[in-house]
Amino acid sequence: MTITMYGIPNCDTIKKARKWLEAAEIEFQFHDYRKQGVSTDMIATFCQKLGWENVVNKRGTTYRQLSQEQKDNLNEETAIELLNEHPAMIKRPILVKDRDYYLGFKAEQYSAIFSAV
Repeated sequence: MTITMYGIPNCDTIKKARKWLEAAEIEFQFHDYRKQGVSTDMIATFCQKLGWENVVNKRGTTYRQLSQEQKDNLNEETAIELLNEHPAMIKRPILVKDRDYYLGFKAEQYSAIFSAV
């Protein structure tokens, strides 16, 4: 079983998710957007698997700093470009377990994901 968590290490939600996985003794790789980067293909896959509207973090400061024109013209293509340019705007964490993609963190959600482990 391959598990990869994508995000930014100083994000509070990432910290909670990592702590949960470590407490459950589940091995995983962490992909730091800032250190390891993101690619257009990676973001396009996230958007395809999870829906681009879900992948864009509209609550964060990066999104709020976009111009009104950028927000008004947001579609899958422009979202992928913006997420590539501003990885902090990708909702976190994105967890990939084998070929399944999950977005966000809730302890109950992770319990369900890993109940078959």
